[in-house]
Amino acid sequence: MDLLAHLEAYVATVDEASFSRAADRLGIAQPLLSRRVKTLEEHFGGLLFDRSRRQVTVTEFGRLLLPYAQDVLDRAQRLRHVAGAARQTAVRAVGVPADCGPAALARVIRAGTEHGIPLGVHELPPQERVSGLSAGSLTYALLRVPPENAALRVPLGLASAPPPDAPDERRPRPRPRPVHLEDLRPRRGHGARDGRRAPVPVLSLAEDQVPYAQDRLRRAAARAGLPEDVVRAAGPTATALAETLAGRVTLLCAEPFARRHGASWAPLGDASLHRGYEPGSAERQGAATVPGWLVALLAAAVGAATTGAATAYEAAEASSRLAARG
Repeated sequence: MDLLAHLEAYVATVDEASFSRAADRLGIAQPLLSRRVKTLEEHFGGLLFDRSRRQVTVTEFGRLLLPYAQDVLDRAQRLRHVAGAARQTAVRAVGVPADCGPAALARVIRAGTEHGIPLGVHELPPQERVSGLSAGSLTYALLRVPPENAALRVPLGLASAPPPDAPDERRPRPRPRPVHLEDLRPRRGHGARDGRRAPVPVLSLAEDQVPYAQDRLRRAAARAGLPEDVVRAAGPTATALAETLAGRVTLLCAEPFARRHGASWAPLGDASLHRGYEPGSAERQGAATVPGWLVALLAAAVGAATTGAATAYEAAEASSRLAARG
């Protein structure tokens, strides 16, 4: 028995003093309302209405139960309101790559507050973002997909130690020349046992240690004639950065990550080795249920090309700041 529905039928009949008017009020057929009242009487073991008269009259037993029935319905209504408010204020978890910049993620959180959607950002490896959406622990996430099938594409390149004569960071940087894995092949040099210098190792971060990406990188390295051990998984990010800035390795990463840590960076010429992302939601995989403003800010956070949505959001944000200043 749906106790709340049956109590609603009982209270409505008392209020309206009519079975037909009570049924109209609840939007149900009168026979259904009568059955609910009868079922409630059987449940409690007593008559709620005196049916021997033409007018609907509440029995003593019915008057005794009435305030308690009203209290149950009032509490149920308050519970619905609290649940609705909780849904509106619940923090939505967003899964993002672990190499995003703090400032970009702060803009995501701030924008969520401005849109009335509290967001919590979780920096996770690719597989944990997939499982988080499936388990419901994440509401939104950026999912790794091959770049040719991606809504968001992030150029990957090689980060290296900056040259001693690196230009002032305040000046515009020249566009870096694309680098190809063939450029990393061993070169002849003094001091090497076989007359060739060993190639500088290439380290890949956890974000790029997904099966299809690793397979593509290994095959590309083999085609370029590089030794098998040149491309390897990076350990802790801080250690990988320290080795990169010391000139002992190069680091496969996106440009914002390299620039943020003071490294030089050049894009890979092979676009199939770049990163691809698809915005996903717990309700349905794909960008359709992810707000456009959130997609734009996540794209900026991972270093994807600026989209029209991002430009529109930045313009609206600038307008609101100007309006606030009067």
